[in-house]
Amino acid sequence: MTRALIADDEPHLAQYLITQLNQLWPELEIVHVSRNGIDAAAKIAELQPELAFLDIQMPGLSGLEVAQGIEGLTRVVFVTAYDAYAVEAFEHAALDYLLKPLKTERLARTIERVKAALIAPPSAEPDVQNERLSEVLQRLLRTPLHDTPRLRFVRVTQGDLMHQIPVDDVLFFHADDKYTVVQTATAEHLIRTPITELALQLDPDQFWQVHRSTLVNLLHVAGTRRDDASRLFVRIKGHARELPVSRAYVHLFKVT
Repeated sequence: MTRALIADDEPHLAQYLITQLNQLWPELEIVHVSRNGIDAAAKIAELQPELAFLDIQMPGLSGLEVAQGIEGLTRVVFVTAYDAYAVEAFEHAALDYLLKPLKTERLARTIERVKAALIAPPSAEPDVQNERLSEVLQRLLRTPLHDTPRLRFVRVTQGDLMHQIPVDDVLFFHADDKYTVVQTATAEHLIRTPITELALQLDPDQFWQVHRSTLVNLLHVAGTRRDDASRLFVRIKGHARELPVSRAYVHLFKVT
C-alpha cells in the first residue's frame, strides 16, 4: 500500500484533498497531516512515506524547503496558489504540482502520473532532482510576485534598544528553533522573521540559500571545504563557524 503525507496550514483545504484522494485513490493510506513545514519535515524523515503533498506557503518551512531536506525516496507533489509564473517554473523543472483551488480532473491526472512514477525506476539522480527544486525556488524569488523593494536594514531589539543593521553587514542568517540568528562580524542577534520571509525580501544575487535554515551573504563568503564524507561547507570571512551546504544547493558552488 502506498503511504502519503499531506502538509497544508489550512485545515479545510487539507481535508478537501483527503476527501478527493479517498475517492480517486482509495488504496492510498494517509499517514499524517501536517499544519506547518517543520512538522512535515520531521514526519517525512520519521515515517518515510512514498508520497508527500506539500503546500508551498506554510509556517516554519515552505514546501520547497521541506522537499529540499528530504533524504529518502519520498516523491513530492507541490500544492500552490501561485499563478502562471509559478506554473511555468514548475513545468520548466518537470516537477509535479497542483494549483489551488484543486480540480478533480487535474488531481486524477496527477495521481496517474505519480502511480506510474512509483513503479518505475527513478528517471533522474537525487542531485538532479535537488537542482530542479533549487531552480524553482530561485525562479519564484525573481518573479513579479515578489517585485517589492529589497530589504536594506534588519531591525533587532536588545533590551530597550533597537538596532538597525545594514544587510551588507550580515554574514549569514540561520534559523535556530523559534528564532532566526542574524550574525554580523561583531555580534549575534535574534529576530522572529523566518528564513522563508527573509529570502523573499533579500536580493537573491547577494544572499544565497545554502540550507533550508541558512542564508549566506556572498560578500562575506571566503570559500568552501569538503570533509572526508564529501559534505560541502561554506567558510565565512572573519568567522570560525563553517556552514553546511545541503545537497539541494551544492550545485551553486560548482566551478564552471
